[in-house]
Amino acid sequence: MKINNVSDTSAKNRFRPYHIAVLALLILGTIFIAQSEHGKQNDVPFQYEEGSVFGTVYHIKYQYADDLHDSIMGRLQAIDGSLSMFNPMSTVSCINRGENMKADSLITCVWNMSCSISQATEGAFDPTVAPLVNIWGFGYKKKETPDKAIIDSLRDLVGWQRISIHNGLFCKEDPRMVLDFSAVAKGFGVDHVANLFRSLGIQNFMVEIGGEIVAQGINPKGEAWHIGINKPDDDSTGTNNELQEVIEVHDGALATSGNYRNFYIEGGRKIAHTIDPKTGYPARQNILSSTVKAASCAMADGYATAFMVMGMERSQKFLKKHPQIQAYFIYADENGQYQTWHTPFFYETEKH
Repeated sequence: MKINNVSDTSAKNRFRPYHIAVLALLILGTIFIAQSEHGKQNDVPFQYEEGSVFGTVYHIKYQYADDLHDSIMGRLQAIDGSLSMFNPMSTVSCINRGENMKADSLITCVWNMSCSISQATEGAFDPTVAPLVNIWGFGYKKKETPDKAIIDSLRDLVGWQRISIHNGLFCKEDPRMVLDFSAVAKGFGVDHVANLFRSLGIQNFMVEIGGEIVAQGINPKGEAWHIGINKPDDDSTGTNNELQEVIEVHDGALATSGNYRNFYIEGGRKIAHTIDPKTGYPARQNILSSTVKAASCAMADGYATAFMVMGMERSQKFLKKHPQIQAYFIYADENGQYQTWHTPFFYETEKH
């Protein structure tokens, strides 16, 4: 038995160098293939797109061999044709006029998500707030001078719970009720383009529409995408782009809402565009800028708006119970100085 054992061991020893050589070749081959694929990836150019959509501007960068301009515009035009309040032929415009327009898949998706956000934030966000937004001069109709009686009457037209979908049709308790998805449309458009890229296997891209962003992979310099958060200095012209913070994003969706761009001064008082659906008046909270990371850009867009209405204390309590949502707030302290607050994982480069 000992002789046989010695013989078996000797045989194993004779073949060991051969096995090591084969293993080494396999490892080298794997490294070569990986480097080759990496090299091919580096050879693929970044494409650039920019223009106007949804009443704002967009900037898109993506690493792909082909120009996807037509496909990108197709996605954005589909959003406009479904959700735009300024397109008289859009699905939402037809529904608001009382036409028996069937709800398409896009508006149905956004409606369900909007109702979910509204329910979660106890009405701080509401997709039926348009009559109040319009009366204050921030919507698609001419501004009026509202008094308490007018505000109270319009509040009767606000409340997502009074609208439902049956057999593909939106059913409103009051025909004067209006749907408005402006607070999430830009984010939803960003998601739509990002999903196009993902479907094509594109790993490195950044889609930005009016400040709402989805970024994935690396930028043209081979680094994480660097996203700036503006200081909330009052600037209705949109020319002041001084940054409060720059964060790195490898894979995430984020949106910012603030009252430092869309406002006007009347009677020495600042009238800002974020309207509280419950009171009917512009929200007066100490949050000046709300930046949110979420599972989708549309959700981040909606929650960023809701937090502007909710204010610091309510928003912090909400975020503690919903760790899947990350936020960064710029607010004014009792001396009027800018301060910042953020959730624990806001600076993480991956989505949570």
